[in-house]
Amino acid sequence: MKQRRFLGLLVGAALVAAACGTGATPSPTFNLPTAVGEGEGELTVLAWPGYAENGSTDETVDWVTPFEDASGCKVTVQVFGTSDEAFSLFSTNPTKYDIVSASGDASLRLVRAGYVQPVNVDLVPSYADIFPALKDKPYNTVDGVHYGIPHGRGSNLLMWRTDEVSPAPTSWTEMFDPDSPYAGKVSVYDAPIYIADAAVVLMDTNPELGIKNPYALDETQFQAAVDLLKAQKPAIGQYWVDYTKQMDAFRAGDAVIGTTWQVITYLLQAEDPPVEVDVIKPEEGATGWSDTWMVNSKTTHPNCAYKWLDHIVSPEVNAQIAAWFGEAPGNSKACALTEADQANCDFFHAADDAFWQDVWYWQTPEAKCVDGRTDKTCKTFDDWVKAWTEIKG
Repeated sequence: MKQRRFLGLLVGAALVAAACGTGATPSPTFNLPTAVGEGEGELTVLAWPGYAENGSTDETVDWVTPFEDASGCKVTVQVFGTSDEAFSLFSTNPTKYDIVSASGDASLRLVRAGYVQPVNVDLVPSYADIFPALKDKPYNTVDGVHYGIPHGRGSNLLMWRTDEVSPAPTSWTEMFDPDSPYAGKVSVYDAPIYIADAAVVLMDTNPELGIKNPYALDETQFQAAVDLLKAQKPAIGQYWVDYTKQMDAFRAGDAVIGTTWQVITYLLQAEDPPVEVDVIKPEEGATGWSDTWMVNSKTTHPNCAYKWLDHIVSPEVNAQIAAWFGEAPGNSKACALTEADQANCDFFHAADDAFWQDVWYWQTPEAKCVDGRTDKTCKTFDDWVKAWTEIKG
């Protein structure tokens, strides 16, 4: 649920590329590389906007050029706006992109389809400094095999106009009441993964459904989430993907309450005059994202890819990206570099494990329930896509 915050604020043997494209999860016996050799001279990066800046957006914001100078790998960047777009680009151009920054609702799909390869984390020195809470997650590690390097994380929060919404909300249910005084001015994200937000609400309001993970929904649980979203639809004034469009709606008063990212609230508050908004993580918890840098299973530039992995999650670069994009960095050492970096880490709860306990990072829904149940079949992401089309009408 994110785009960029770029408005302002071995010598040795060459790596062996994986070539698993059967559609099944690649075997854990994949022959991992043991060394990083000389760069092959080029690298094509598929990334969230703001993750691979080369100075073209803002000449002071550039971590691509230093990588090119140090590695000899000329970088070409293509950006995407949603996880679904990223997966589509990868699946229709399976040899084009060497590396991708994937959120949890795309990463497992990439693994299952054989588009990305296991990664030898020992060849990425910065991996040792990644927050433990981001490692060994089901969206970046399968059967004990690492499929990428964690990058950073963020949460999807509840924002409201303080001059329009009173009293201050404490629950997501404020957005799901079609008879609410704010009906018609509710702003929500336009993607199938938003079904998980409804599931988070139901975990609290309808515990008899037995939802333990918002991405593991059996037939009954899934239908309840779909029904809740259909009931919510009359209250929706805006479905958004581009965060600037949500900012426009809140600025104009066309939206007064909605799902957002913390940085959007910050940017609106920093305007002159400021937009009167505030933000919380509601009492039910929230969905969120945790991104992973992954390597194409068919890459012909594996050495450049590994060099990029270590560069992009190094403390200095990870801190720059986190501040520019508006998220918590993945590298724990990124927080102590400067007072500004520490302030950014504090603002986005980088080291606050308690904050993340009830944040459900995006994850690809599968027929095998990701909550561990074996007596039920869960709805797949394809089911989610079909249902989202039906919900929106």
